[in-house]
Amino acid sequence: GLRNESTPVLHRTHASFPLPRQPLPPLAQTMARYLRSLEPLVSPEELEQTRQLVTEFEAPGGEGERLQARLQRRAARMENWITDWWIQSAYLESRLPLAIHSNPAVVLPKQDFNDWKGQLRFAAKLIAGVLDFKAKIDHQTLLVEYSRGYPLCMDQYSCLFSSCRLPGPKHDSVLLPPPGRRPPTYITVVRNFQFFQLEVYNSDGTPLTVDQLHGQLQRIRAQSTKTNKEPLGVLTSDHRHTWGQAYTTLMRDKLNCESARAIQRSLFTVCLDSPVLKVSDARATSRLAAQMLHGGGSHSNSGNRWFDKTLQFIVGEDGSCGVLYEQAVAEGPPIATIIDHVLDYCKDPVPVRAPLIPLQLPKKLYFCITPEIKRDIEHAKQNLNILITDLDINCFTYRRFGKELLKGQKLSPDSVLQVALQLAYYRAHGELGPTTESASLRRFHRGRTETIRSATSAALAFVQSTEDDNCQAPERLSLLKEAIEVHSTLTEQALDGQGIDRHLLGLKLEAIADGFRVPKLFMDTSFAVASHWKLSTGQVTARTDCVMCYGPLVPNGYAVCYNPLPAHTNFAITAFNCCEETNAEHLARGLQQALDDLCDPPVLQ
Repeated sequence: GLRNESTPVLHRTHASFPLPRQPLPPLAQTMARYLRSLEPLVSPEELEQTRQLVTEFEAPGGEGERLQARLQRRAARMENWITDWWIQSAYLESRLPLAIHSNPAVVLPKQDFNDWKGQLRFAAKLIAGVLDFKAKIDHQTLLVEYSRGYPLCMDQYSCLFSSCRLPGPKHDSVLLPPPGRRPPTYITVVRNFQFFQLEVYNSDGTPLTVDQLHGQLQRIRAQSTKTNKEPLGVLTSDHRHTWGQAYTTLMRDKLNCESARAIQRSLFTVCLDSPVLKVSDARATSRLAAQMLHGGGSHSNSGNRWFDKTLQFIVGEDGSCGVLYEQAVAEGPPIATIIDHVLDYCKDPVPVRAPLIPLQLPKKLYFCITPEIKRDIEHAKQNLNILITDLDINCFTYRRFGKELLKGQKLSPDSVLQVALQLAYYRAHGELGPTTESASLRRFHRGRTETIRSATSAALAFVQSTEDDNCQAPERLSLLKEAIEVHSTLTEQALDGQGIDRHLLGLKLEAIADGFRVPKLFMDTSFAVASHWKLSTGQVTARTDCVMCYGPLVPNGYAVCYNPLPAHTNFAITAFNCCEETNAEHLARGLQQALDDLCDPPVLQ
């Protein structure tokens, strides 16, 4: 579990210049910023109570000082003081299903084919494009990425391939390719719920050409015509505890064990989906997003997934395509980089003459389905279908402006969108909701993410001014600029390793790890209220015209993802139908209205 520090959860060395270690913020700074973050979210009485708890926690010789000193020792001893704890607490210890609740999906632009021939041709190019990217990692020719002038940690790339999450009874673990051993040379392809092991390199080590891959995919298609197969992959969509038990049953059989291991160790998975029922054009993107996120249900393509797998590329017969990934190993930005590379490659694949060597038939992976496993599959199907029915998803593209216009006005596009989101939420719910926005910590060695708390007092002052008839336009404009400015500052602090959420988590886990009682500060109403993330938000910046989506973090919340492109922005909003007060379409309309209001004079001039 958590205490074995001799084995970092995820790490492969990268031959690049050393990056700074992630800093541990000063205790007083985090406490002051924490109190400020509560102001727009809790009542004055609750805030006063928390102030007293903070004073007590910070007192000389008190709990806070002792835990901070322990964290300082941890930071001096480890490559990154929070990353392993973060992966454990945010991902591996979560028991919710990976489908919808955890794995993000990226919806790619619909391709111009609508039959199986086009599907296989495109899939062959896609696989070649991914292998082309993987060669850059292997040969260490992948250029170090920069953001705002800082070089970024490239470690996540080396864990993306041949890795997989494994279910466990109390918490999950991650299977990584063992260092020093020859990595696997095959991928898994799944069609009609049937899994195949496909070798993607020739005997001389060169990757298969697009033509060779295309030929092999045709052979897989011919071997997987029957659909009356059990959708075994659906097991991976269940609650982690339930899947953990089913997994133990499954792995008792030698054949099942070999087949499951083959999927887990493969470089990545390609899902060849059947076409889905057509819906109106207005709903088409939302439908596609659902297809990428969960496969549409047990009667549709959900059995064509292995939700534990780090990387799955989905190609439908109807031209739909996307990526589904598991987050224990990597965050969104490296995935976006791969997607950009692969889609560029697909437009213009490198023509290579295929060697005239006959290739071995792709190996079909068989499973022995006992009555017990069949029962587990039935339960998983029911649970997934309930979860899917409960998911409310709405995608739209906002076309009145994109990031170019905002940058031209020296405004941060992300901050503008976050303030618009606060305005939309406030109009829908009459208050601000606790908001988490993911910020990358890749400026630091093995850095993962920090939270930007976008619901600020400045945002509250601005959104209240829009409802106040006595507030004049110039004053409203200055309140808007202040709200954008405050958000940009919080972003800069987070990127610089000076956010508050990872520090608070570290203090809490340090107390637990050492057998102390959890400090009162973390048992406080304000703490619970302000970290019940009703708005879980994230920006995925890909050059590709795509959008990412995932389910809300809390039952009465939303998830909002967006990709700001030069002239437009793609949005995906999710909520749960079982909650009466949230509605994805309602928030989507409100967000479009809020963005219009920022456009219209005299706000964005």
